[in-house]
Amino acid sequence: MLTMILAGAIATADLNGVSVDYKDGDVVLEGYLAKPDQDVVAPAVMIVHQWGGLGEYEKRRADMLAKMGYVAFAVDIYGKGVRPTGNDRGQFAGKYKGDRTLFRSRLKAGLDEIRRTPGVDADKIAVIGYCFGGTGALELARSGADIRGAVSFHGGIGQGKIEEAPDIKASILILHGADDPFVPAKEIDEFYAEMRAGKVDYSLISYGNAVHSFTEVEAGNDNSRGAAYNAEADRRSWAAMTNFLQEVFAR
Repeated sequence: MLTMILAGAIATADLNGVSVDYKDGDVVLEGYLAKPDQDVVAPAVMIVHQWGGLGEYEKRRADMLAKMGYVAFAVDIYGKGVRPTGNDRGQFAGKYKGDRTLFRSRLKAGLDEIRRTPGVDADKIAVIGYCFGGTGALELARSGADIRGAVSFHGGIGQGKIEEAPDIKASILILHGADDPFVPAKEIDEFYAEMRAGKVDYSLISYGNAVHSFTEVEAGNDNSRGAAYNAEADRRSWAAMTNFLQEVFAR
């Protein structure tokens, strides 16, 4: 029943937040801000989108976080109005994965925007992300950003550099589909080595029978395609994130 409620909320809920324009240099970006009903200073969660750009999926996740009492800001990596489809999604995601300086600049712009948002406790910020966005959440932590935590849902976890590992200040939570064909075992081993080298506070949870995109209903249910929804992994990963946020914000 809880799983059905969660999936239904993501698929059909009305959006309650607002669009926010901000900039990275001269590039205009369009994020989505959702706040709790209570007029209080609260911790904030930054959300990084999947490879198609900021859409209703991330906005609904932001609304869910706002209902939990957090200020949630879904950021825009690609630019206002830039929402690739089809094969273009891979090209856009690859552009930023291949240019870590640019990727980090866009991530930092989002972090700066949420940090100056009224009602945000600037000392209590975490970042989460889905697929490409999971890679982004980890990239922001790897940049040495002053954040409490970073959570990756079915994201790529490669690209880390051992020499940069000591710069990581955030606690890390990786929520991974055990059968995800896009994250090879070698990448996981390298991630472990990176985290150990930096003495990072981290956890990696693997969900059995889950592949890539396991939190996205729109991915369908055919695991043989390599990307598919898994209701149990969706519910369990959200619960793991919830506990993680409570822990890092309590420090």
